[in-house]
Parts: sequence; C-alpha cells; structure tokens
Amino acid sequence: MAKASRSSSRHERRVWIDLANAPHVLVFAPIVDRLRSEGWEVVLTARPHAGTVELASLRWGDVTVVGEPSPAGLVAKGWSIARRARALTRFARSTCPAVALSHGSYAQILAARTARIPAVTMMDYEHQPANHLSFRLAQRVLVPAAFPAAALRRFGTKPDRVRRYEGFKEQLYLAGFTPDGSVLDKLGIAHNRVTVVFRTPPDGALYHRGLQGRFDEIVQSAATTDGVTIVLLPRNGDQGVRYASSQGVVVPPQPLDTLSLLASADAVVGGGGTMTRESALLGTPTYTVFAGELAAVDAELIRRGKLRDLRHGSAPRFEKRSSAFTPLPAEPAERILDAVLEAVDDVAAG
Repeated sequence: MAKASRSSSRHERRVWIDLANAPHVLVFAPIVDRLRSEGWEVVLTARPHAGTVELASLRWGDVTVVGEPSPAGLVAKGWSIARRARALTRFARSTCPAVALSHGSYAQILAARTARIPAVTMMDYEHQPANHLSFRLAQRVLVPAAFPAAALRRFGTKPDRVRRYEGFKEQLYLAGFTPDGSVLDKLGIAHNRVTVVFRTPPDGALYHRGLQGRFDEIVQSAATTDGVTIVLLPRNGDQGVRYASSQGVVVPPQPLDTLSLLASADAVVGGGGTMTRESALLGTPTYTVFAGELAAVDAELIRRGKLRDLRHGSAPRFEKRSSAFTPLPAEPAERILDAVLEAVDDVAAG
C-alpha cells in the first residue's frame, strides 16, 4: 500500500533536475526554458561543487543545495555519492516529481530508484565507469549519435531505453550565442597580441591520468613565444595559485564571460572536458591534450577538423586568427531539445 501511495502522489507535470557540476547549468538552461514553456513545473537541486550552486542560483534563484564538494579518490567519491543519494531521496519523497532528469548525476539516479521515480539521464562520455550504474537504472538514456553502441552494451543498457540525438550537447546553449567583444579589454590584453587560452586538466577526475607534464610543456612553450599572451583558466584555487606565478600567464582574478573569451581567443588548448568542445564548436582553433581515453564526441570533432590532437608531438605555432566569429545555427539545438522532451514525456506517461 505504501508503494502505491507514493506512486499515486506524484505530480504529473513536475520534473526534478539535478545539477551535479557547473557545466550542467548551461546545458539545462534551454531545457528548463522549454519544459516550462510546455507546462512542466521544474524543481532544481545542485551539488556545491566547482561553482555549480552559484551559477544555478544566479540563473534560477530557487535551487535546493544538496551534498558536498567532490572529494579526491575513488573510495571517497563513492561514499560522497552514497551520502548525497540519501539526502536526494528525502528531497524526491517530499517533492514527488513525475520524472528525474540529469546529465550523469549518479546520486540522483540512485535516489530516484529508491523513491520509485523514473529517471532520464544524459551522457556523452563512454569511458566513465559509473555509467554501469546509471545506464542500468535509468528508464531513458540519452546519448549523442557518436556514442559507441559497444559501450552501451558494455554498460548493460537495454536497447529500448536508449535515445540518440545528432550533434553535441554544447550546441544546446551555443546556438545563437554572440560574444562580448570587450572581454580581452577587461583582462587588459591588447588586441594585437596572440591570445591563447589554456584550460587545465581535471586533476581530481577519475578518468584523468598522466599528461599533466605535456600540458605544462605547451604552456611554457607558448609563454616564451614573442607576441603571445596566455590566459589560463584553472579548475580550482590550487591550480590558480600554481600558474599565476608563471611568467607570461594571466590567471583571471575573478569569474568572467568564458564563452566570449573562447570565441575571442586566437587559439585554445584544453586539458579535456566541456570547454574544449565549446571552443571547437565556436570555431576557434582548438587543441586537446586530454589525458584520459578520448571520448567519441571529441574524436568526431577531430574527424570534422574542428579539434586537433596535441597529446603527442611538438607544440603548435600560435598566430592571429584570420576568420571572424560566426554564430551557430539554432537547428541542432532544437533537435536535441526535442529528444530530451520526448524522453521526459515518454517516461512520465509510463
């Protein structure tokens, strides 16, 4: 009887979105807008990690903070997920959503299963070990077209639960974006300088191993090149302190419009992750030194000539860009939004 009561108490048009990392705020911004425009009530939780709560609160205001920053180490991460899952279970039982939605929030998926809430998960990295958990528990798994079918089978995904979308999740919020042309001025960088943005590797990520030395090697090479200014974007305070003392390296003292910086730079060197794909899709010459196993979406960007593999070999010669920024079309974003909304509707309908 208790199980039936919980099921019948769900709000039929309420979606619960969990934001487990800072990039999820941008990814879900157009999704939240679309859901609300179609009559869905959206409730939001966020993990206090890497500025996620601050970004989410600025955008939406009403966000429930659940959990703690991600610790280092596999065992510690596992316990942190378990603790957050228990807290999220209480949230789910109190709000009674019809659907739980996230981009690989393993704590949310565990909580949703415990609270008997159907879950939809998005994912675009096939080498994430925790996919074994989320892909088995979610009622719908949304992946890009480039995601390998073999990985879906390896993670135990039921074929009838998989939905694919064309393109890259970053296109959701890059569509129609126009950069702020004053971003370099705000950093005190002359426009005649060759500006190279470096995004540090994710030191604490489980999938990141090695090649930190390769990243530093390229930073040092660029820093000693005449006419080049480096803007380095650290992932945490320790990285910021480490690189701020390097000659020729600018570490922004406060948050800035990162997308405008990527679009205005002459080149970007990424240690992996979302920012590298953002830069590549924005049309900036972009290089990857990602130390983990390369994602299929990154390999697809390399195949299309939008991303260049810099993990091995000599450093590139950085120079001024010759092409102007071109806004991204809206159509790919609309297709991805359609796929997300269809998955949510299907799961809510049972």
